[in-house]
Amino acid sequence: MYFFSHSPHQARAMRSAALVSGLVALSLVVSGCATRSSSPDIYRSGETQVEQKLRGGVVESIRGVTIQRDSTGAGVIAGGVVGGVAGSGVGEGRGSTIAGVLGAIGGAVLGQVIEERANQRPGFEIIVRLDSGEKRAIVQEADVSFRPGDRVRLIGSGPTVRVVPY
Repeated sequence: MYFFSHSPHQARAMRSAALVSGLVALSLVVSGCATRSSSPDIYRSGETQVEQKLRGGVVESIRGVTIQRDSTGAGVIAGGVVGGVAGSGVGEGRGSTIAGVLGAIGGAVLGQVIEERANQRPGFEIIVRLDSGEKRAIVQEADVSFRPGDRVRLIGSGPTVRVVPY
C-alpha cells in the first residue's frame, strides 16, 4: 500500500491556500449582501404594497455629493488573510512569521481602502420647495437627472423619501 505524504511546508501551504480561498469567497458573499442602493428607482421588498405619502414641489438646487455606503469589514479580513499568507511564504522560521504579520497588517489596510472605494457612489443633494412652501433636502444616487425649476414628486413615508420626476 502506498501513502502519499506532503512535507510540513507543503501541507501548511495547502491549508493556507484553502483558508484564503474560503475567506475570500465568504467576504464576497457578505459584501454582496450588504450592498444597498439609494437609487429612487429601486424598491426593497419591504417597501412594496405600503402606502406612501406623495408631495409635489419644484427643484431649487442640486449639488453633487459622494454617497459612502457602510463598510462590512470584508475587505479588511480578506486583505489581512491574503497578506498574511503571502508574507508567511517569505523566508523561513522567525523571518517568515514576521513577514506574515507585516503582510497581514499591510493587506488589511489595503483591503479596507479597496472596500471603501468600492462602496462609494455618486449622488445628488436635491433641495425641493414643496407646494406648501416648505423646503426639503434629499440625498439619493445620481441616476436620475434634475435641474433647478423641474417639477418633482417626493414619495415616501418614514425615513425613506425619494425624489422622482413628475
